[in-house]
Amino acid sequence: MTHRIVFVEDDADLAELISDFLSRHEMEVVIEPRGDAALDTIAREKPDMVLLDIMLPGKDGLSICRELRPKFDGPIIMLTSLDSDMNQILGLELGANDYILKTTPPSVLVARLRAQLRNLRPAQPTAEAQPAKGSRKAVFGQLSIDPVSRDVILAGEKIPLSTSDFDLLWLLASHAGETLNRDILLKEMRGVSYDGLDRSIDVAISRLRKKLGDNPSEPFRIKTVRNRGYLFSLSGWE
Repeated sequence: MTHRIVFVEDDADLAELISDFLSRHEMEVVIEPRGDAALDTIAREKPDMVLLDIMLPGKDGLSICRELRPKFDGPIIMLTSLDSDMNQILGLELGANDYILKTTPPSVLVARLRAQLRNLRPAQPTAEAQPAKGSRKAVFGQLSIDPVSRDVILAGEKIPLSTSDFDLLWLLASHAGETLNRDILLKEMRGVSYDGLDRSIDVAISRLRKKLGDNPSEPFRIKTVRNRGYLFSLSGWE
């Protein structure tokens, strides 16, 4: 499968060099040399991934990342020569999925890009929870989740969920029976890696459990797997 990438880079020689290398690894690259044209190019090309330099004419890569993140679901990678802890922290906080130096060996660059692209595979409910043919709903006992209308029905009652709560529920349900750790959940929900301190996922899980009538002291619907993460139970909805 060939993945489409927009590479925002004003060094024409470097852009062509990296583009040629990536094209040999099933990645089609569209080069955009100007920062102030990047958002329009990304909207037009609809890429799977965006690579951003930081120092760009018209608009810097960090500003592009900040504006792009709320409306782009794919990986955003900062690919730059600026080896600064502050820039790395800022890039990741603004929503970048990774921060890669231009001095990184090409083979390592490809491996890191592929790792991000693997996450693009659409999440599907497990076989036990597959909906009827022609329907996109996922049904687990008395729980029905419709990703199109974003309706959640539990025991015949519609459960009101915020956008982020629904996205978290759908992510967990799409991997029913699997344990998802905080790093996976944060990357999917916010595009950032788990730093060992961020408790936002724990708070969101607690809120979701409450809305779904789960037992806060002994959860049986969204279980805590100690030292591993959270598991959407297949048997907790009967």
